[in-house]
Amino acid sequence: MSKTTNKSSPEVRECAVRLVLDHEGDCPSRWAACQSVSAKIGCSAQTLLDWVKKAEAEERFYAILEQPAMAA
Repeated sequence: MSKTTNKSSPEVRECAVRLVLDHEGDCPSRWAACQSVSAKIGCSAQTLLDWVKKAEAEERFYAILEQPAMAA
């Protein structure tokens, strides 16, 4: 029976996501940025891409929550 575990702390994930977003403009694609950063932090590029997508989804979710409610 195999079970995946989270080996990276939330702080490492946050830093890795920030690195990808900061260096995305220097690379031909987001995937290339993930490959570059993942090699430096020791995770797979796909895992890092998943972290970036999750961070973007959470950012959009919290942005919606922070909007004032529309008057009825």
